[in-house]
Amino acid sequence: MVIAMTNAVQAGPGNIAGKAKATTSNSLNSEFDISHVNDGVVRYANLGEWASNSKMNFWGGVNYPWMQLDWDSPQTINKVVFYDRTTLHSHTAGGTLYFSDGTQISVTAIPNDGSPKTITFPDKNVEWIKFQVTDGDGDYLGLSEIEVFPAPTDYEDYVSWVDPYIETTRGRYFYFVTGSRPFGMISAAPMTRNKNQMGGGYNYNTTEILGFPQVHGWMLSGLDLMPTTGDVDPSLGEQNWKSRFSHGDEIVQPGYHKVFLEDYNIWVEQTTTDRVSFYRFKYAKDAISNLLINLGGYIGTSTMTDAKVTKVSDTEIHGSVNTMGRLWGGPDNVTLFFVIQFDKPFEKMSGWADTNKYENVEHLVGSSEKTPRRPEGWTYYEAPTSGVSALYNVKEGSELKVKMAISYTSIENAKNNLIQECNHWDFDKVRKEAKEEWNDWLGKIDVKGGSDAQKIKFYTDLWHVLLGRHKIDDYSGDYPDYTQGYREGSHTLNAKLKVRTLPKNSNGKPKFHMYNSDAFWLTQWNLNILWGLAWPEVLDDFSASLVQYADNGKLLPRGPNAGGYSYIMTGCPATPLIVSAYTRGLLTKVDHKHAYKVMKQNHMPGGMLEADNNYIEKGYFIDNAGRTLEAAFQDWSLAQMASGLKKEKDAAYFLKRSEGWKTLYNEQYQLIFPKGKKGNWLHTNPLSGQGWVEANAWQATWSVSHDIPGLATLMGGNEALCNKLNYAFEQADSTDFVFAYGNGYVSYANQPGCSNAHVFNYAGKPWLAQYWVRKVNEQAYGAITPDKGYGGHDEDQGQMGGVSALMSLGLFSLKGNTSLHPVYEITSPVFDEITIKLNSDYYQGSRFVIKAYNNSKENKYIQNARLNGKPLNQYWFEHIEFSKGGLLELWMDAKPNTNWGE
Repeated sequence: MVIAMTNAVQAGPGNIAGKAKATTSNSLNSEFDISHVNDGVVRYANLGEWASNSKMNFWGGVNYPWMQLDWDSPQTINKVVFYDRTTLHSHTAGGTLYFSDGTQISVTAIPNDGSPKTITFPDKNVEWIKFQVTDGDGDYLGLSEIEVFPAPTDYEDYVSWVDPYIETTRGRYFYFVTGSRPFGMISAAPMTRNKNQMGGGYNYNTTEILGFPQVHGWMLSGLDLMPTTGDVDPSLGEQNWKSRFSHGDEIVQPGYHKVFLEDYNIWVEQTTTDRVSFYRFKYAKDAISNLLINLGGYIGTSTMTDAKVTKVSDTEIHGSVNTMGRLWGGPDNVTLFFVIQFDKPFEKMSGWADTNKYENVEHLVGSSEKTPRRPEGWTYYEAPTSGVSALYNVKEGSELKVKMAISYTSIENAKNNLIQECNHWDFDKVRKEAKEEWNDWLGKIDVKGGSDAQKIKFYTDLWHVLLGRHKIDDYSGDYPDYTQGYREGSHTLNAKLKVRTLPKNSNGKPKFHMYNSDAFWLTQWNLNILWGLAWPEVLDDFSASLVQYADNGKLLPRGPNAGGYSYIMTGCPATPLIVSAYTRGLLTKVDHKHAYKVMKQNHMPGGMLEADNNYIEKGYFIDNAGRTLEAAFQDWSLAQMASGLKKEKDAAYFLKRSEGWKTLYNEQYQLIFPKGKKGNWLHTNPLSGQGWVEANAWQATWSVSHDIPGLATLMGGNEALCNKLNYAFEQADSTDFVFAYGNGYVSYANQPGCSNAHVFNYAGKPWLAQYWVRKVNEQAYGAITPDKGYGGHDEDQGQMGGVSALMSLGLFSLKGNTSLHPVYEITSPVFDEITIKLNSDYYQGSRFVIKAYNNSKENKYIQNARLNGKPLNQYWFEHIEFSKGGLLELWMDAKPNTNWGE
């Protein structure tokens, strides 16, 4: 039987061909023995190749050599990659791939230059595969390598389920970071498209690598590495030194990246510790190689200027570079310090600054020039490229290794980070440790059942949830403080670096970390919930970090940038995050009363909430309903903590303020609208984004999570509310619940609409929550392709991934766990069994398990439930029950049970 190939391309686990025994019809000699066909040495002209002793006869015929891989046990596979020998004089052009199950595939158009030919097919369980050449040109036909990849059925760990390619054609510069530990300071990855949003950074559609920046952060970037060979003029910039590459031989995983630079014949492997990136370069041809360290020009989110580099020895350089031009806010200038070590002495170090070139440099000062991209307003900046290059004479098969450590405080701390975390040259050891750490973190939630696509998407969701926000403190506990300066828009001007040190535990280790982060805007519906479930230490850590920012600069940050403020987005989103840690008993790294004091200050005039007299006295922000609803929820959250701390006067005050949203309810349209200065409606178009923050009346009316009963009362009862909200979902169904900013009825591509499907639980119709959660999860978030998966434009740093993951788990908290007695609402999980491993430092139990019986795509409705063996007739259970561990059982069917959960 002949089977067809598929065209799916996705990341996954490593090659398993090396675990098989290779045999062949014949080999040319021991130098080209069959053992080289699966030895992992790929694309070399005279190394690691299998060549048969075949000869082409005088009329062009070949004698069809073959090779076979046999495994000790059956393997389930779905992809084979062929690499022809790199010599142009011997071309294995095609053949037949046979499987032990009796099927076969025709393999055609194998490239003649040693580049990969990828064959994908439906999952096959095999004991062996055999490839026989059926078309070739020249003598000594063979292969440089054959690689075989397991299907999901045989994935051995959680890392294998992560597909970093998902939605990279729509993501931001910081979206795709393979070179990072969970929340690691170093955040390295190849860059294929040098822009910030809508497919910036690593874009799957762009098959040229421009460099390997070591920093991919919220308004932070820089320290660009590019290995080259031959005559390359670095002063001409990235478009001159870029290289083509192929996804066909690329390995992309959390903590590891491998790619072949086709223009330079270099294999680049990258792995990482928390604060050190580690590279291994393997050269496929003899060459003169220059390792370029680019320290000038625009990179993704900011611009590098004023580089300083010093040669310490022939194996070490150190220096610093200024980063500036942060379009979306932050300190105007942030210094990035670095130390770079090479495992072999370079022959010389050259340098350049703009068009000036220098040979055998000991020190380099880069260009300080910078030019706005547009003449007025906040903008990105262009700047001349500057940097140094380390020169090597390399041979085919030779290797070079490079380690790059960073710090935001000093060169000395960068050096200490390197010494403490990676004082050796064992690349494979670091790669193994990175994989083990990611497996440990991802494995806090184990799922069974569901489709392969659902598991791939789920663990990719978790990867984003644990990836996007990065530590800025050194191993020593030192960290940068850029809070001093003056605000202009979302920027901090004249920001000055002050080095501070984190408080230490009795063992001398810092009590918590400081973080660089995109805004925590509306994270009450994603990260705050999910971190608290499986990684409570993260929620605790971020809470302490945010309070520390306020201790330094008086304000609780929205999107903290390099120890300073970016002022991105609106409100005081730190409040629900910190309160959610407090109400669940997870706030252990900062004093509760002190945290409350800081939040209260930030909810008063002059604080980050930006509460003005109109909001305090009239209940709404002039011309902005979005800010009003957000502030109302944050005030309500703060009132919960005030009550918990027995500050009843404060609690009553903030509870009263949290009701101000009602002044914006429009009875005629039964939706919320913005009001002007005189109390007039700003407009009455429910699909207009005017007076909202990336939303409109249809999308955001439901975001008064703290008072859905109050909203239902205004609308005329639960039935009226559910009918109106259901109508909105029906209107959005055809667009897969995805709209651009402020457009459409329901949008799960952005934060303001990410709680809407769960509102039905609080309005008496939980079966509608089950229905729409499943629909949204599948249609808005279910894709696993490079162009879809998170709604198209605002995954940010794990927020859409957090919503997607919670929907897959069938758990949520509409109030973001900020109520004094927090609960979890139940919807419809896509998996049959979910095990959440509980952190014993925070929780009494060891694990919380969810089992869904008779679960399927059609059986999305909960018929009945049991919690720890007792009937559960409501749609929620208390966090205290979760913290003890236990078993939640759900019985599913294709028809709703309208009597359960009301």
